[in-house]
This record gives sequence, structure tokens and C-alpha cells, in this order.
Amino acid sequence: MMSRDKIFAEIIQKPSDFIFDEKVASVFPDMVQRSIPGYSEIIRMIGSITAIYAKSETCLYDLGCSLGAAAFSMAASLEECDRNCKIIAADNSKPMIEKAVAVSKKKNFKTPLSFQLADITSMTFEPSSVIALNFTLQFIPPAKRKELLEKLYKSLVPGGVLVLSEKVIFEDPSMNELFIDAYHNFKHLNGYSRLEISQKRTALENVLIPESIAAHKKRLLDIGFTIAEVWFQCFNFMSLIAIK
Repeated sequence: MMSRDKIFAEIIQKPSDFIFDEKVASVFPDMVQRSIPGYSEIIRMIGSITAIYAKSETCLYDLGCSLGAAAFSMAASLEECDRNCKIIAADNSKPMIEKAVAVSKKKNFKTPLSFQLADITSMTFEPSSVIALNFTLQFIPPAKRKELLEKLYKSLVPGGVLVLSEKVIFEDPSMNELFIDAYHNFKHLNGYSRLEISQKRTALENVLIPESIAAHKKRLLDIGFTIAEVWFQCFNFMSLIAIK
């Protein structure tokens, strides 16, 4: 049974920036299920996309992997495929990586899967065919985002894909406000109090920097991707697929 996320349930006298520490890692499955609309479906579809686009003799990456959900979905999707791939999942949170490794030891995938404690902006990438950035880019300083995406583009083989999932903003202020309100109501319906919603929003304010869908698509196309299209959206959360 998942541990219940109660990190922001009590009044925090001295608010601090959100970090992926031991407390967050211990409740992360519950947190993402109740905080990200469509999270389970996105994870499931990353597996479906992997089954189509994974190429033999390449790497599959789950970057900012947290507890490895996308990596596990990738691995599961290849169980009945004859693909000689390997999966590398990386995150800069030690508690997340430790818990992900513990979970992986209980699984028995035929595709090699390894976890790395690393800053993905300074990683060296092997030739790859599928890369998942699942609600990760939003936590990277905006000035470093294009450089990272350029590195990922170069590592992808022709026909390789990037799955980019992000919280987004909208250029129309009224639409932006509508989706934010709808999203907060979604969280409230999932059991979060108004205090929890407010305090977490404050904690994320300087850490999670969202961009518009148009900004994401333009940057990917400018880098060289031939296609960058949204395949999933719910309120101010979306996932797009970019093909080299």
C-alpha cells in the first residue's frame, strides 16, 4: 500500500524550496497519482511508444527518473520484443535512486536496466532510440534546457523519439487562470486540503519553471526535430513526442 503524502498538511512556519528528499521519495507514488492528471496513462503510453520506436543496439533513457516508473514501463514493453537494447535511468536525487534500485531488484526484465545518480545536464549519452523526460525539464534552469535537448537530439539515432512531459503555462491569462483553478480543484478532489495545495505551490514557485507548449515545440523544431506534437493534455499538463 502506498504511503500517503502529508508533507504539506501542517502549517510550515519557514517555507523552503521543494526538494526531492527522503520525505518526498517515501510518498512519491501517492504524490504523483494525486498531483499529476493522467500520470498513469502517460507512463503506460511511454511503454507503448517504446515498443514501436526502440531500436536494437541503442540505449533507452529515463532522465529525471524518480522511482523509475517510465524505465519500468519501457522494460515491460520489450518483454515480447526481440530488441537488443539497454535502459539507463538517471536522477540527481539519492533517495529516489536508492528506492528505484530496491524496486528494480524485485523485477526480472530481460532488457538490462541500470540506475545512475547523476546530473543529467552533465551526462554523456550513448546512441539512443527512445528518451523520456517525464516532468523533468521543468526543474532544470531555463538557461540550460536548450543545451540539454541539443545533446539528447545528437544522441538519438535517425527516427529516434523524445517523449517530453511537462507542466505548462498559457499565453492567454484567462485560459491560464482557468486551467490553474481546474488543476487545484483536481488536487482538492484527490484529497489535498487548500492549505496543502497553497503551501506546495509556494515551495515549487522558484523550483518548477513552466513554459508554454508553443515554446517547447519551437525549441525542439529549432534544434532539428522533424516533428514535435502534443499527444496528451489535461489542464496545464501535457506530453509531446518529438521525432528525429
